[in-house]
Amino acid sequence: MLNYKIPSNLNGAELLDELIAVGVSVNGLPKIENDELWLDIANADKDKAASIVDSHNGTTIAAELTVAEKLASVGLSIEDLKTALLG
Repeated sequence: MLNYKIPSNLNGAELLDELIAVGVSVNGLPKIENDELWLDIANADKDKAASIVDSHNGTTIAAELTVAEKLASVGLSIEDLKTALLG
């Protein structure tokens, strides 16, 4: 297991794909411990992996809508929901 600085925009699945694309064999999934990214890779791949991790900029996934936003999408509010549930 080798450790690296966590990229600011980490997407583990994309990082694995990027590492595999340059020939780095990764055993298991990346782990985050003690504010570090841990990868189970061979010592021989340490520098190659470091350049990929340093340049990694994963895509972000939009945050899930809040309950209020979901209700608003169908023309309702939190107050409408309270009224419907509590009478």
